Amino acid sequence: MKIDYKETTNDLLTRIDIHNKYGGKDIDSWMLEILNLQPGMKILDVACGGGKQCISFHRYLKGDCSITGGDVNQELLDQAALENEKLGNPFTLLPLDFDKPLPFDDNTFDLVSCCFAIYYASDIPFTIREFHRILKPGGRIFTTGPMPENKKMFYDIIKEATGKTIPPMPGSSRYSTEIYGAIRDTFADIETEIFENPLTFHQTAPFIAYTRASLSEDRKLWTSLFADSAEFEKVMQRIFHVADERQKKDGELVMTKVVGGFIGTK
Repeated sequence: MKIDYKETTNDLLTRIDIHNKYGGKDIDSWMLEILNLQPGMKILDVACGGGKQCISFHRYLKGDCSITGGDVNQELLDQAALENEKLGNPFTLLPLDFDKPLPFDDNTFDLVSCCFAIYYASDIPFTIREFHRILKPGGRIFTTGPMPENKKMFYDIIKEATGKTIPPMPGSSRYSTEIYGAIRDTFADIETEIFENPLTFHQTAPFIAYTRASLSEDRKLWTSLFADSAEFEKVMQRIFHVADERQKKDGELVMTKVVGGFIGTK
């Protein structure tokens, strides 16, 4: 199944910034804790986006590692290149499409990570098999994605504001089922870790900024709610009204991110 999706740099950075400012927990610390990275590892970060995960791995291992990051989106790769340059270019960046055979030899990497992206693959079993192929024996795949209960308040507000059913999201509708199943069927062992992070908004504006970035980047997934920019703005106005009423009533808006981390060992 081909998912037509393109994340823009501005929308991605907006969401990351809001997670950092309003979240109660640090997802990067959680990832590093459960992965138990070791010096000298050879790491591939697939769908690396603006380079956030590559930078986290590099800093944690104090440069004692080999990191390659790849993404199909050149705009995001350009952003990653800017961040890489600030650090002295410690990792390699290249165009990479996980819908195609990966340009690496068998048994190359100790870790292949793919954070918040794997559910956009056209053929999940194919992509997972490619990750398995390029991992060394004993190497691990690490994926993250939204669980079905993720961001319940976010979807509740949109549903109340529009009176329409929320369309299936590739993440929450595929991650704990298709992706989990493909890793379980391909790898010798699989572990599941859960990360819950409440984002607390004492004002409506940052929640609306998050919602605007989320709906804007996923426009083609939300066609049942709006068809063009004018309809999009009308939907955002209704969402603001519902969210603002909730915020005034409760004093805050709490949106809990529920993320699953799947670790498969070859």
